[in-house]
Amino acid sequence: MTEHVLYGGKGGVGKTTMAAATGVALAGRGERTLVVSTDPAHSLSDSFETDLGGEPIEVQEDLFAVEIDPESRADRYQSIVSAIASDLRAVGISLSEDEVERLFGSGIPAGGDEAAALDVLAEYVDSGEYDRIVFDTAPTGHTLRLLELPEVLDAALETTDSVRGQLHRMATSTRSMLMGPAAYFGREGGEDELAELKTRMERAREVLRDPERTEFRAVLIPERMAISETERLVERLKEVEMPVETLVVNKVLEEIDEDCSRCRTRRDQHRQCLAEIRETFPEFEILTVPDETGEVHGVDSLEQIAEQLES
Repeated sequence: MTEHVLYGGKGGVGKTTMAAATGVALAGRGERTLVVSTDPAHSLSDSFETDLGGEPIEVQEDLFAVEIDPESRADRYQSIVSAIASDLRAVGISLSEDEVERLFGSGIPAGGDEAAALDVLAEYVDSGEYDRIVFDTAPTGHTLRLLELPEVLDAALETTDSVRGQLHRMATSTRSMLMGPAAYFGREGGEDELAELKTRMERAREVLRDPERTEFRAVLIPERMAISETERLVERLKEVEMPVETLVVNKVLEEIDEDCSRCRTRRDQHRQCLAEIRETFPEFEILTVPDETGEVHGVDSLEQIAEQLES
């Protein structure tokens, strides 16, 4: 298993359970492991039956977990563009329609939670405190936006560069009115905060795209609609150069009451779906996790799932 493992897919397929179980397995081998949730639903606490917060806590020996609250960190990213928009209008700095669209329509305010999440991921990856980091990612759309953020910031940076000259040419008395944007547009004695953010985003994305260090595992359930959705996810992951070679098929019905006709029918449907999955993704490793009655909570239950993921 690689240094970093990400579990992703649509909501409700069991990403959190898979991430938590993987963390249990790695820690059980004596590897200092951190499980990180970037999913706003924050069900990782339920999986470990432990109250988690914004800082890693030790769940058991060598196993740590944290639930990132992107909204708590998003304000500082949203404020960058908000300050720029407000103060540039106040002093009458003109931007072309394309520049306005690239700066204010680039999605940074709306994507502040993704920026915060990726920034925190970079922080943990850079810390070197953990042997392995397992990410329980948000649903698919959020995950992909995380990987696309550096391009979004590129657009904003190019636009700020285009107005930097205008700011520098302004009289000192006028520039004193620009404390907001000046903080981001080339403040003396320090790096541009937006550029620093972009650098961290790029560093995190570089790690996430490195197949020697990172693996993305797509989680799905044995249903035909899920197969189509996973095909689209895999295609998009390839477009953003995300290494994905493993599919985890969760909630597969295996042991049944043979006297139950509905159970036999459902089991046969699952078998057909598994055959279709293997045919659709012939180059992928396919891991299956049996259907469990009720929710999987607690380390003991997670250990059973971990055995399936390591088999």
